[in-house]
Amino acid sequence: QVQLVESGGGLVQAGGSLRLSCQASGSIISINAMGWYRQAPGKQRELVAHINNGGTTNYTGSVKDRFTISRDNAKKMVYLQMDYLKPEDTARYYCNADLRTSYSPLRRNVYWGQGTQVTVSS
Repeated sequence: QVQLVESGGGLVQAGGSLRLSCQASGSIISINAMGWYRQAPGKQRELVAHINNGGTTNYTGSVKDRFTISRDNAKKMVYLQMDYLKPEDTARYYCNADLRTSYSPLRRNVYWGQGTQVTVSS
């Protein structure tokens, strides 16, 4: 079984910073890509940032130059450093990972965490 657990969300004033962390655990053989998504009330879930196992990153336009995604492969963790936060960044942030497990080593599956709430006040 695989678990992704996010942490680091909270309430912050506009212009502030937060650092989200996501820990992957369980019967994992390898992790390909990892990413952060967010969903605001009444809106669809959207990609925020993505990083592959080679370290190549991409970001949605609204967070470029403000957010930084990184990962620690040895610890099976992915991070999202969020600076210069804006009220429109308020959402529930979800971690996901594209990975292989020991019980299905030939197949890649995507797993999701439960999310962590980020609220930015104006």
